[in-house]
Amino acid sequence: MKKKGKILTSILASIMFVSVLAGCANSGNNASSSASPSDETSKSPSASASAPAESSSTGLDTSKKVELQFYMLGDAPKDLPAIQAEINKMAEAELNATVQFNFTSWTDWDQKYKLLLSSGQPVDLIFTADWTQYQSYAKSGAFLPLDELLPAAAPKLQQFVPQDMWEAVKIDGKIYTVPATYKEYVNNGFVYREDLREKYNLPVPKDIASFEQYLDGIKKNEPNIQPLSLNSDVKTNFMDVFREINDDTIGGPLPYGIGIKYGKPAEVYSYWGSDEQKKDLETIQRWQQKGYFPKNVLNVKDTLQDPITSGKAAAILGDNPNRYNDTMIKMLSTHPEWKLGYTPYAETRGFATPVHPIHNGFAIPQSSKNPERALAFYEKLVTDKRYNQLTEYGIEGKNYTVEDGYYKMVGDSTSNGFPREGMQGWAWRNPEYMLFDKSYDGVKEIFDRLDAVAKPDLFTGFVEDYSTYQPERAALEQVEKQYFYPLYAGLVKNIDEGIKTAMDKANNAGLEKVQNSYKEQWAAYTASKGIK
Repeated sequence: MKKKGKILTSILASIMFVSVLAGCANSGNNASSSASPSDETSKSPSASASAPAESSSTGLDTSKKVELQFYMLGDAPKDLPAIQAEINKMAEAELNATVQFNFTSWTDWDQKYKLLLSSGQPVDLIFTADWTQYQSYAKSGAFLPLDELLPAAAPKLQQFVPQDMWEAVKIDGKIYTVPATYKEYVNNGFVYREDLREKYNLPVPKDIASFEQYLDGIKKNEPNIQPLSLNSDVKTNFMDVFREINDDTIGGPLPYGIGIKYGKPAEVYSYWGSDEQKKDLETIQRWQQKGYFPKNVLNVKDTLQDPITSGKAAAILGDNPNRYNDTMIKMLSTHPEWKLGYTPYAETRGFATPVHPIHNGFAIPQSSKNPERALAFYEKLVTDKRYNQLTEYGIEGKNYTVEDGYYKMVGDSTSNGFPREGMQGWAWRNPEYMLFDKSYDGVKEIFDRLDAVAKPDLFTGFVEDYSTYQPERAALEQVEKQYFYPLYAGLVKNIDEGIKTAMDKANNAGLEKVQNSYKEQWAAYTASKGIK
């Protein structure tokens, strides 16, 4: 989701997480994932449709009624109560279970995620991803292994997910998450108001220089529009993305100020304190001084996409093709005369990487009171068309219609209570049931272009073991937020002094120990995989 995309953020755990740490799983690929929207002609049955076939979960004990606690990131759609009620009618009849859909909101979601996995609070299903540190959480025991649960509780789901994807998400030989099977790219690209670009004859953003020229043009010609949409998560949504544009980075964001290039994976260096970082920060400071984004950015809690759809901002530094398309759908629903442009970074970087199966998934935390029933319910979400389309698109006729095989929103983004994928249901996408807006044809074209320059994701399988430097790791999290975030936001007047202060604090917190240990683990991983 927010992602990249790729939409994409690292979680630095606090000391209380000795027994728990981060993880994730995602969409891989099967042949049906690239089916044309025009092929998706069947309409989603409503929740009140005729009774389904018996559950595939043979041998499952459903004698006791349970309520499942299901946790998603982000914000809940307005029509969630209606969707939840319809889902519960079916789940109670078929699994003797009901579900409570819970959302973290996007504000400080990472801290809330940590607390959910450390407090002992009952959680039956939780979203995972590489950017929520699935690998580390799984290794540290936050999630239950699914290997023995799947055959008994969700045999249909076990067969639905290709075996190579199950293998790809294993940590220390065990499965801890159910990967999504939809093939996509979550690499970033520039998002910008194309109608304004055309109106003022501005350059097409393709790199930092042309993007800055575009922002300059917006600032000069549209004084009431913020050139760049940005919020308080300046690491994930700004710094990490900024580094991806011209840099030969390996993919996802790296922790502890570490730098690794795709073309030279064995050479691990410190990005923090480097000339490379200083040059990047000088550009960011210049953007701040020019007024491309607000000075109070560290207090802004909006999503990156909302200011675009409302016309308050003109561009996003980076977003993935799917989320760009969703933003465009919402924007055009209220302003059909506007246009939204997109340029993949791959046009500058020269390559893109398809998502790893770890990128989107769902796990069962150790605190789950009902693991078997939770997995059986998740099987329904993925493999039962009624559950799947209801939670991905809402109620047909009320939230959407299907016309000529294409998804169409009812009303607009302000009146519709459940827009497409309104629950951030990226992880349980089923290529056989997916509905696409007609504009998604453009996303397919982007994917075709990225296919032509695709390189494999060789690095998401890396699993960090931070058990020997847990206190230092937690301390570095605080240092980054207190001393590096203002630099990332362009708010430190003297960059050299700002970097020196931040590095002094980081070194005092144990940066050298952490980076050296990470480098050793990385070297062992690349050697074991034959990556040079």
